[in-house]
Amino acid sequence: MSAASAVVVPMNQSPTWQAMLSAAQRLQGTTLNQLFQQDATRAARYQMSAAGLTLDYSKNLLDDAAKEVLLQLATQAQLTTAIAALFRGDQVNNTEKRPALHMLLRAPQSNDERSQTVHATLARLEQFVARVHGGTWQGFQGQRITNVVNIGIGGSDLGPAMVYAALTPYHVAGVRCHFVSNVDPLHLEQTLQQLRPATTLFVVASKTFTTLETMQNAKAARQWALAAGMSPAQLAQHFVGVSANVAKASEFGIDPANIFPMWDWVGGRYSLWSAIGLTVALGIGMPAFRALLSGAHAMDEHFQHSPLAHNMPVLLALLTHWYYHGFGAQTHALLPYVQNLHLFPAFLQQLDMESLGKSVASNGTLLTTESGGIIWGSAGTNGQHSFHQLLHQGTRLIPADFIAALTSSSTNKESHLHLLANCFAQSQALMVGKSLAEAEQELHKQGLSEAEVQRLAAHKVCPGNRPTNTLTMPALTPQALGALTALYEHKVFVQSVLLGLNAFDQWGVELGKVLSTGVYQALTSVDACTAFDTSTNALINQAKALA
Repeated sequence: MSAASAVVVPMNQSPTWQAMLSAAQRLQGTTLNQLFQQDATRAARYQMSAAGLTLDYSKNLLDDAAKEVLLQLATQAQLTTAIAALFRGDQVNNTEKRPALHMLLRAPQSNDERSQTVHATLARLEQFVARVHGGTWQGFQGQRITNVVNIGIGGSDLGPAMVYAALTPYHVAGVRCHFVSNVDPLHLEQTLQQLRPATTLFVVASKTFTTLETMQNAKAARQWALAAGMSPAQLAQHFVGVSANVAKASEFGIDPANIFPMWDWVGGRYSLWSAIGLTVALGIGMPAFRALLSGAHAMDEHFQHSPLAHNMPVLLALLTHWYYHGFGAQTHALLPYVQNLHLFPAFLQQLDMESLGKSVASNGTLLTTESGGIIWGSAGTNGQHSFHQLLHQGTRLIPADFIAALTSSSTNKESHLHLLANCFAQSQALMVGKSLAEAEQELHKQGLSEAEVQRLAAHKVCPGNRPTNTLTMPALTPQALGALTALYEHKVFVQSVLLGLNAFDQWGVELGKVLSTGVYQALTSVDACTAFDTSTNALINQAKALA
């Protein structure tokens, strides 16, 4: 029995939940500015460091009493017990009767059988990467591999693509990596236009080797290779696989010796640490890939062993829970002020929304409260010239996480300081805002007439009091990225425990896949479609008319 299902009273009917609502109502009568004025030590007290990251959560509508209520909520949800169950390998994914042991992928080797398998796979990855980088793995015309195309979707694409982009300064010379996921044929075709079959290696990543999008792209890539004069036997020099279905991958044309394993105790959105990270290892080198794992393991250790009150993933999760359920927030913005983290919000969308987008608790009962929120964002400073307007002057409460690297691999230190200045100023502006009196004073200083001041002042008011977290790291290294990614993985798990959800299944994804089969058959039929609702029929027939 999970910690969440052991709770008899629905969470949102418990006295602690009601205390959280009361605390939120109380704090809606104060401002962040007042909280800082009341406590000169607030910035220092509401800050913590772990695994090389520092979290400043002082710009939140939170005081010590409210924080204590949130920690009581975590205790009521038996969070400590749930964390222990996760790391112990209990079946926390109860609908699929599986553990969720992605932490084992980045842990030091132990006597555990699964750990032995993980490290044996890492050794195989290392040997393969060395062959490609050393030039002993060659294409069908005896040339070195210069380009790697990762064919996958979901966790087999978003995680590796995010990491490869984030660690651009660590890219290995002579090897470029590309990521193809969309079944839209243009995604693959436009990627292949810049490549040569003789020097291209494909990594086909699919647990079942039956995923529609992945297999369609893999088949098209195979046809491209054969059209270039490659024999079926030579495909093995250009295709490797990551799959649990060795028979299917071998049937496709991949040498079983070059099929790396996947395990059912690792969910897709947590799989970048496994052999799914092969493309990353080829792109950044095995030492950097191992450093990525090491950074994630450091965050695992912090999460597993730190008290709840001093636990970074727990605090981030409690704050998100606080705003969703105490203040009615529905979305959360991720704002990395590091250009190389531009794919991080998209990666977190899958991690968070696939894990928490549920309406049924892990015990099978309907939720009596809202579940996960909408995750979105983009790299700063681009967002300042688009959606930040909504953050500053919109009517919705949107908590935001700012992420910054304090140093850059760029030699242009001045521009990097401008980047940091914008990051820190944005969180400051969201907190302090601009009052009507301040707007009027500003316009008077510009020499405007009283009539013009009165006409414009209201438009320049920013309410402020918008909550933010700021996460910083000395630099965006593989270790820091590993810790950052694991931080959000654990944050999502904590949120699931607070709500009594299973964070590790995704049954809603299956429905569209199943229905698409029938729609595809209708699209390829010579007869007009009448099998579905009138809207779907009309869309299908419209497409058939242009086929």
